[in-house]
Amino acid sequence: MPSIEGKDVRKLIVACDAGMGSSVMLASTLRKQLKGTPVSVEHTPVNSIPGDADVIVCHTGLADRARASAPGVVLVPFQVFIGDPAVARVVSAIKNGGTIDG
Repeated sequence: MPSIEGKDVRKLIVACDAGMGSSVMLASTLRKQLKGTPVSVEHTPVNSIPGDADVIVCHTGLADRARASAPGVVLVPFQVFIGDPAVARVVSAIKNGGTIDG
C-alpha cells in the first residue's frame, strides 16, 4: 500500500466520474482548507489523473477506476463529499504532519 508524508504532498487530485457537481465543491473546499500550504488542488475525471499526482481523493465507488488510472499513487476513498473523516485526515496530515496511506 503506497503512502506519503503530508509535508511531501504538492498535488492533490479530486477525481470524479462525469462531474461538475459535488466533487467540484469538494475541490473548492480543499483549496480553502489548504490555503497557505504548497499543495495545489485539481479536479479531474477519474480516467485522466495526471502523472504527477501525489494524492488522489475520490468517492469509494470510483476507487477501482482511480487505482487503474494512477497505479502506485496514494488513493484515499471517501463516502460523503463534505465532512468525510478520510478527507479530514488528509488535510490534517498536510497541515500538521503525518502519513497519508492509500
